[in-house]
Amino acid sequence: MNLDEALTREPLVAILRGLTPARALEVASVLLDTGFTTVEVPLNSPDAVQSIGLIRKEFTGRLVVGAGTVRTQEELNALSDVGCQIALSPHCDPDLIAHSLKLEIEPVPGVATPTEMMQALNAGARWLKVFPAVSCGESFFRQVRAVFPSHVRLMAVGGVAPENMRGFMQAGADAIGIGSQLFTPDKSLADIRDQAAKIVSKIRSHTTL
Repeated sequence: MNLDEALTREPLVAILRGLTPARALEVASVLLDTGFTTVEVPLNSPDAVQSIGLIRKEFTGRLVVGAGTVRTQEELNALSDVGCQIALSPHCDPDLIAHSLKLEIEPVPGVATPTEMMQALNAGARWLKVFPAVSCGESFFRQVRAVFPSHVRLMAVGGVAPENMRGFMQAGADAIGIGSQLFTPDKSLADIRDQAAKIVSKIRSHTTL
């Protein structure tokens, strides 16, 4: 399963900032059970590469597993060694995109302007992470949708919560990245399951309208 297939099934990315290897498999299992198809472990989490490798090995074909806050080619090399499938960055770096593609890792660069969007697309990116989405606002999505080709895939990340997901999707986002509203290191599995189920229910109520 690739990123396109995963986000077509469920247009949500679980951002697991602060996840540790000790909790990686149990948290990923709960998210899979509630309907999530894509998870991201930011690299500023403890031993993030190890967590990504554990999830990738255990849930191959069932979850798309990626890294967030990817900033260097050296990080990409380490991620390639554990089978990481997607690399989400807070910024747009054409060289980083090219290296990611060389390693067969799907790049998802961060963009906040039309110029950055074009730079990312010209470098070979197919998915663009509009970040921080809450600062860009829903109107940004509406405006760029009017001028960019329909095949450009936009992910809203940064400040997105269950309360505003619907607005971003209606404005033109193809997927939503959701973090602290879903997962924090101190949340119990029961709380994660409960919140994940609510988020999936909300997103499905929008996509089935």
